[in-house]
Amino acid sequence: MRAEARSPAIWRTPPALWIAGRRRRAAAHPLLPTVAQMPRLARSARQRLMWTPPVLRAAALVLLAVAIARPREGLGHVQTSTDAVAVQVVIDRSGSMRYEMEIDGQLKSRLEVVKRVLKDFLTGNGRDLPGRASDLIGLVTFAKFAETACPLVRDPKAVSDLAQALEPAMQNIEDGTAIGDGLSLAAARLHTAEQEMKSRFDASDPDQVRIKSKIIILLTDGEQNAGEKLPDEAAAIAKDWGIRVYTIGIGAGAYAYETVRDPFFGERRVRVPSTVNEESLRSIAETTGGKYFRAQDGEALRAIYREIDQLEKTTVRTVEYTDYAEEFRPWALGAASLVLLEGVLSGLWLRRTA
Repeated sequence: MRAEARSPAIWRTPPALWIAGRRRRAAAHPLLPTVAQMPRLARSARQRLMWTPPVLRAAALVLLAVAIARPREGLGHVQTSTDAVAVQVVIDRSGSMRYEMEIDGQLKSRLEVVKRVLKDFLTGNGRDLPGRASDLIGLVTFAKFAETACPLVRDPKAVSDLAQALEPAMQNIEDGTAIGDGLSLAAARLHTAEQEMKSRFDASDPDQVRIKSKIIILLTDGEQNAGEKLPDEAAAIAKDWGIRVYTIGIGAGAYAYETVRDPFFGERRVRVPSTVNEESLRSIAETTGGKYFRAQDGEALRAIYREIDQLEKTTVRTVEYTDYAEEFRPWALGAASLVLLEGVLSGLWLRRTA
């Protein structure tokens, strides 16, 4: 008789029976993937980067549009060529320049009037005198002796400032009127400056200054009574060097006024006749191709400077050059790189199958 196999008693307990039932139901209903379960699945790196090709394509189109617009950088520069007038201002500062003359309704010393109007001529007054900003300006003064107050410079304000510091010569020490010495010193300064500029001339440098003409503006209220050179000798030297001289007789043809101290009547103003040697000044101007002027007051002196300003013009030629550097290449290369990268990704790792 075959013995019947029996299960252990533990498998007939309620918990065991419940577990066995769960296993049978699970085996009878297999789990299949559904659409509802897809959002819970983890995304791969390839899936997360599928947006890359369209973005690369769009960026490539933007860069290509910029490249087609042909961006450029302007490299402009200005070349200025100046044919300047070299001007030597020669000012008499002898003791008689203390005498008074009228300017703008006021009585000022002759030297003060000369300085005030010279400032307008050199730096401009905003009305009828534009200034001489492009010229070479120098300053020579004379009384008993001649001296260079400022060499030729392209700084009219500096020359004007130095002129404002001038004072009439001290009586019996340096007083006198050395017109010939002052004129010859100014002519020598102009000639030397021209020779130095010619020796440094560089035809390849368009920004340098060339001397168009050389002039001397000589202002005096007296006649020669000191110095070594005679006015006519100095004029001949200026003519040989191609220098034109404009002579101005300060107070010529008019009375000046001087304030004197009288032990009986106290301080009073007396009339002083003009001592300008107009014949000599006219001869200097005619010898050198210049012109002689009378300046009886400040307004007349301004008119003289206006005329000289019109006669002696500086030529400034300005040429503007503009070069362009093409800037489209980096944009075009960037667009090509993005198109290439988009093609590689779309054809290989990020290729779509459907």
